[in-house]
Amino acid sequence: MKISNFYKNALLSLCTIASPVLAIAQADIHFSQFYETSILRNPALTGVFSEDYKFSAVYRNQWSSITNPFETAQVSAETKIKVGHEHNDFFSFGALVYYDKAGSIDSRILGAYPAINYNKSLGDEHNSFLSVGFTGGYVQHSFDPSKATFNNQYQNNTFNAGNPTGENLPNPKLTLYDVGAGINFNSSSGEYNSITYVIGVSGYHFSQPNTSYYKDAAKINMDMRYNVNAALSGHFNESYSYQLQGNYALQGSYNEIIAGGLIGWNRISENDLDPAFAMYVGLFYRYMDAVIPSFKLKYKDLAFGLSYDVNVSTLSPASSYKGGYEISLIKTGHFRDKNATNGKPLCPNFY
Repeated sequence: MKISNFYKNALLSLCTIASPVLAIAQADIHFSQFYETSILRNPALTGVFSEDYKFSAVYRNQWSSITNPFETAQVSAETKIKVGHEHNDFFSFGALVYYDKAGSIDSRILGAYPAINYNKSLGDEHNSFLSVGFTGGYVQHSFDPSKATFNNQYQNNTFNAGNPTGENLPNPKLTLYDVGAGINFNSSSGEYNSITYVIGVSGYHFSQPNTSYYKDAAKINMDMRYNVNAALSGHFNESYSYQLQGNYALQGSYNEIIAGGLIGWNRISENDLDPAFAMYVGLFYRYMDAVIPSFKLKYKDLAFGLSYDVNVSTLSPASSYKGGYEISLIKTGHFRDKNATNGKPLCPNFY
């Protein structure tokens, strides 16, 4: 998103309430480890992984060097079911819940997004799939009016909480509903299909819900968000692999470009083709906002990720280049013997 201007405006608007009309910021939440939040990125990515199920949790803390920390967290679960016995098509299902808190008035967002995705096998030798996914969200916004301050409470440059605010504040809770959809293509190439790639587009806020806390005021509709996702993964050799990830988001006048990659070292177990242990290091860049060194550690079906935003926007003199850290925990697994193919949906193996 034009992040430098976005965050400066967001910090000012969330620390005080100076406008007679309260409205939600138009820009959505985001994560630096965006590749771990498929439902928020594209519902057609739901279930696009090689295992039978996936649980994930991501926590982000930022801007503690400037104001009250902005905190964002999400948990999600995904699984898939094969369609029929003679086809490789499958349905995938998922659900994501996220929480976001920002600013001195504790502006909070709580959202729940179930998702469904149909994955159509194209029946070629590259194990290609075309996926179409949908999600519908229940979102609640709130703030703490007792923590807001106003010009009328200042006299001779001194704040007095007992002075009347002169404001008629609305109900500090607002509920809205959201609709999103996306399409995604994933396939493989190279010798033995050793290279996997993914590309998709999605849209959110098709209902463009009213985001004004004042119900009698003119409607302030949330802008639609459009998203493009892309990824590429493969192996250099038996021990070393790579992942490249990119994402572009456009919402109203804000846009965000983030891209980068991870290099992985894999230790293969003696009796298994999957890595028993893997370690990834890499770097991502959010355009005009942050350089993001990233680290990921994987042991069997558990993965831990850590990243840190080094702020390089025009806000860096205030932030001292400190953006925020982000951690993730991922659990994947199989309902049955993972080597059995009967009744198991196929999917490109994204490392």
